Amino acid sequence: MSGQRARLGVLVSGSGSNLQALLDASGQEGFPAEVACVVSNVPTAFALERARKAGVPAVVVDHKAYASKADFEKALLEALRAAGVEWVCLAGFMRLLSADFLAHYTGRVLNIHPSLLPAFPGLHAQRQALERGVKVAGCTVHFVDAGTDTGPIIAQAAVPVLPDDDEKSLSARILTEEHRLYPLAVRLAVSGKVTLDGTRTRVDAQATVGELSLRSPGAPR
Repeated sequence: MSGQRARLGVLVSGSGSNLQALLDASGQEGFPAEVACVVSNVPTAFALERARKAGVPAVVVDHKAYASKADFEKALLEALRAAGVEWVCLAGFMRLLSADFLAHYTGRVLNIHPSLLPAFPGLHAQRQALERGVKVAGCTVHFVDAGTDTGPIIAQAAVPVLPDDDEKSLSARILTEEHRLYPLAVRLAVSGKVTLDGTRTRVDAQATVGELSLRSPGAPR
């Protein structure tokens, strides 16, 4: 990138804690990307306030205002293009994107999901994990395809599931790892250290151990 940082567009629907992790990372020296704009489909999303506080353009594209998904996605694209966005990060964005939308950013759309995919895709992943009695949970950053949390995996982090966990406590433990993992995965992707290889990803041999390491289950932090 010749020293120029990649421009991220972050799509949000809620509080935006993962957006905050990306905003914080983009302020660190040497981070290869900057948040160029934040787009929410929910006008009241607190993530918009996070963006404004950070001095990042915040745009509302309310899906309810459009007659069709195609019209909504056209408006999304217009907002991203106006900000010169090169990579798209989903951070609690509660709308599925079509193959037509993704074709405009092939291999450059990332998402974070609160499970160790391919286990427990879709909504309420933490609840699904508890209902199935798993002993290890976690989070995954993956490239986005037209399926639901089915895209090639970039990075994962694991946490223990404790005997007295409920959905709230497990979600909080996973969220701590999400905030660490998403900036790491963005760094790998935009710097070209991880690339698509069919349904999998290939990691550059020059990536450091620290970049690739996963946090193993242990005592809760």
